[in-house]
Amino acid sequence: MSSIRFLGATGTVTGSRYVFKHNNKNVLIDCGLFQGLKELRLRNWAPFPMDVGSLDAIILTHAHIDHTGYLPRLVKQGYLGPIYANSATADLLNIMLMDSAHLQEEDARYLNKIGATKHKPALPLYDKNDAEKALALVKPVSYGVEFDVIPGVRAKLRDAGHILGSSFVNLYWNNEQGERRKVVFSGDLGRPNQPILKDPSTIYHADYLLVESTYGDRLHEDNNPEKILETIINETIRKGGSVIIPAFAVGRTQELLYLLRELEEQERIPQLPVFVDSPLAINATEITLKHIQNQDIDARLLHIKGINAFKTKKTTFALTREDSQKINSFKKPCIIISASGMVTGGRILHHLKYRLPDSKNTVLFIGYQAEGTRGRAMLEGKEKIKIHGEYIPVKARIEQISGFSAHADYEEILAWLAGFVEPPKTVFIVHGEPSASTSLAEKIKDTFHWNVLIPNYMQTFKLI
Repeated sequence: MSSIRFLGATGTVTGSRYVFKHNNKNVLIDCGLFQGLKELRLRNWAPFPMDVGSLDAIILTHAHIDHTGYLPRLVKQGYLGPIYANSATADLLNIMLMDSAHLQEEDARYLNKIGATKHKPALPLYDKNDAEKALALVKPVSYGVEFDVIPGVRAKLRDAGHILGSSFVNLYWNNEQGERRKVVFSGDLGRPNQPILKDPSTIYHADYLLVESTYGDRLHEDNNPEKILETIINETIRKGGSVIIPAFAVGRTQELLYLLRELEEQERIPQLPVFVDSPLAINATEITLKHIQNQDIDARLLHIKGINAFKTKKTTFALTREDSQKINSFKKPCIIISASGMVTGGRILHHLKYRLPDSKNTVLFIGYQAEGTRGRAMLEGKEKIKIHGEYIPVKARIEQISGFSAHADYEEILAWLAGFVEPPKTVFIVHGEPSASTSLAEKIKDTFHWNVLIPNYMQTFKLI
């Protein structure tokens, strides 16, 4: 008997967690943090909704915190089994989980310092010791190599083209009639023809498929995001302002640096000071340079020519807190790239506190902003946002370029699904806000006439 239980990424784009059960053994696919709305974030603090001791293995689709950030908390609750991930994901986890733990500790420390907490004292969700214990359980796996997960179940990872190391997780087993079955977990589905990364692998067959729906009701209308980036930078500089870009440390920061270098080389933007203020992003950039095998041909050619693909003429990497603080005393026009991408925490908060009240500046979002985040609030036109217990007026220009998104839009999802040579028995729509999931489900039904379901939180389905 086999089944799948949905413990996250249902009705939301965060908290990816799915339990595949086979003959009373359990594999957890992804172990993400819930982010955004308070009612979702509270799930991070609640006990894991099943006996942690009954989990036999974990497989990760990629390193983003909404897919991996709960690992230290799970280990804190007693998980001791293996954690399988692509080798690049494993390297990224070394920095991302430690950074997440650091942010948890720092946020608790800051809240205690200013007294902005209902809890005495405020405690972190987990600490660096918990993160280190989780990292000790990680087992790197290469793309395309089948491996045993639990008795009777094998797995294979394929390149999902979303960020470095991102994977489709394929699980294989025999049902009670001895027939071979396959379920595919899409994780986050990447886009074709993006800088640095290879296109998502084509999947030809699956009996069951979980597919994300972040942009299930939208198209990336920015057909030339580089041109829009060029225009926004030049317009802001002419006003004497700076461009502040909240960017996900892994993936979007590297793509952004890649394109800024190209725009500068083509003299489409001036040689501006570019500050990368995120230790995580800096380390992720080094890891990206290391994993040349996961990059596309153009990025490999730059590597062979000895060109640093992720550095403009005046790029400064701010590693220390002191380096970060110096940026706010820089008065001339510049570009500041800092995390987190949804403005949920990290150094970006300090830059926004300092520069949001100035109408000469531009805050540019290049990634998805989940419901309940500060980023979404700014895009929706909120005149003030709360940072560190203080309401900051939003006077800066607020812009968004959707063409930089690492998530496929609905046309790109449909094009990827068109690679299947026969219909899956069931397609489960996950990782999307309700309107996006519903829209994608209808589009798949209309286009392919497949059986499509949108699971609810905690719902279980048998796989026959």
